Amino acid sequence: MPIVKGQNIICISTIDWDFMWQGHQEIMSTFATSGNKVLFIENTGIRSPGARDMSRIINRVKNWFKGVKGIRKETDNLYILSPLVLPFPYSALARWINKYLVLSVVNRWMKAMDFDYPVIWTFLPTGFALDLINNIDSRLVVYYCIADFSKLVKNPSKINRAEEKVIKRADLIFAQGEEIKKHCEKYNKNVSIFPFGVNIKAFMKDKGRDLNESPSDIRDIKGKIIGYIGGVHKHVDLRLVRSLAEQMPEWTFLFVGAVQIDVANLKELKNVVFLGKKSHKELAIYVDSFDVCIIPYVLSEYTETVFPTKLNEYHAMGKPVVSVALPEVMRFNKEYEGIVYIGKDNDDFKVCILKALDEKDAALKTKRIEAAKDNSWDRRIEKMSELIEKAIEKKKIDREALWKETLINFYRMAKRRALRFILVFLALYLLIFKTPFIWMIAAPLKVSEQPQKAQAIVVFGGGVGETGSPGKSTIERARYAAELYRKGFAEKIVFSSGYIYSYNDAENMKLIALSMGVPEKNIILENKANSTYENVIFCKKIIDDNKWDSILLISSPYNMLRAKLVFDKYEKGVKVFYSPADKCQFYDKSENVRLEQWMAIMHEYMGIAYYLFKGHI
Repeated sequence: MPIVKGQNIICISTIDWDFMWQGHQEIMSTFATSGNKVLFIENTGIRSPGARDMSRIINRVKNWFKGVKGIRKETDNLYILSPLVLPFPYSALARWINKYLVLSVVNRWMKAMDFDYPVIWTFLPTGFALDLINNIDSRLVVYYCIADFSKLVKNPSKINRAEEKVIKRADLIFAQGEEIKKHCEKYNKNVSIFPFGVNIKAFMKDKGRDLNESPSDIRDIKGKIIGYIGGVHKHVDLRLVRSLAEQMPEWTFLFVGAVQIDVANLKELKNVVFLGKKSHKELAIYVDSFDVCIIPYVLSEYTETVFPTKLNEYHAMGKPVVSVALPEVMRFNKEYEGIVYIGKDNDDFKVCILKALDEKDAALKTKRIEAAKDNSWDRRIEKMSELIEKAIEKKKIDREALWKETLINFYRMAKRRALRFILVFLALYLLIFKTPFIWMIAAPLKVSEQPQKAQAIVVFGGGVGETGSPGKSTIERARYAAELYRKGFAEKIVFSSGYIYSYNDAENMKLIALSMGVPEKNIILENKANSTYENVIFCKKIIDDNKWDSILLISSPYNMLRAKLVFDKYEKGVKVFYSPADKCQFYDKSENVRLEQWMAIMHEYMGIAYYLFKGHI
């Protein structure tokens, strides 16, 4: 079975390209060398990062600058995207921003590379992955479920919801093991089991390569070596390792791989050695030096679904393996007639190591190598490719067979969307223009008190007013001020406005007041202010100069809150009585609501927000 060729593939990964070599890199590098063009998107996370992730974050930033907008060419046909995203995978706002940031780069790159209708292959089951899947016109969607991610986060419900949507959206699902298959089949029946395989060429003792020469950093080790390759993470049973090392001080327990947890308790033992991360190409030489290979995992809800990749890597070298009783290893052992030693507890694990060291059956070594060949990445990827090609062909046939139904559904959905739009528009129109909703919205803006005697009446001019044309608002306010003056509420009137339309707004208000019998000597003009803020600031000087301790303020009913907030900040020593014009035609609630009224109310709220931003209130 040949490997699929000639496809464009986007891989949404759960690890970075330069992390420990795993199935992610193996599969995508194989696709690339087989004639497919691959964009590998590095891990965007299933949780928010902490302090321990700082080095990874720094590396991500460095990798972003290595490429163009985060994209760099790794090898022929293989490109790596190191995206810079907001590290909050379950925040709706962060997700929206991340979608825009990444899609803008991916879409431009796809256009530049003539990279259309890709197969989207995701290892990641988050909302971010779903956003890419839903916003890229793809040929096929593959979800490779390699872990029970709900066991890796503090709040599993959020990732479970996202993963359910990814599973339902996928055309093909590859599962790491039986338990994961059962989980995925709850939402999508098109699931096939594909545990991680092994690169046979990297691990088998082929001709021309000498594996008998031990690496320099282990040449001084005497006695038997009990070895482990892979990350030393929280799923490694450190208590089991310490117990074994203490009971068997003559043996060396050798760990080859990045140390991701605190192992100080083991480092104090002379026969426990941690070599740190080695390149994937070097691992075979170290495994060749092992007398027994181990898989000392903690038995937990998470490891119930884990198939350890290292099992096939050990077997490719023909090495005996001792493992804890992981369910996936037990299934493997049943299929391959017990070639793995299973330690059911700590004591049994030790007994199994002794049996493995004493093993004399050469046929077992052959069985292990054959099992590794059967689980090689070449065979895995060939079988996956067969399923991918069949799924692509099926989708093509389905599209051709169902074109009529698809077209009808398209127009049906278009009609539904249009109807929804019309209904929503109609509902909003009725709410906005045929109900008192506007006055509910406007109510918090209105500050109104009964007129009280004060030392002066201060009137803020209306400019063009809420009506959008000069005159009406100015006349209403000037007349109301003159009426209050004639009733004896104050001895002075201040008209404040710098607006000019043929004549200055303050001058116009003065003429109206004069026509109503207010003596000119009792009128003061402030003709520079062009905003509520300037009205207050310029009037404050007049108030302070005249040493008034109380004023009666007149303005638009719904401008009063903004005026009050500014007065509260800048003129705290003066008592202000807020008395808007009593007859305001623009705000007549008996008439139908008009668009200009909504615009005036919204203008006030935006004005308050702007004043907050500027520090005026």
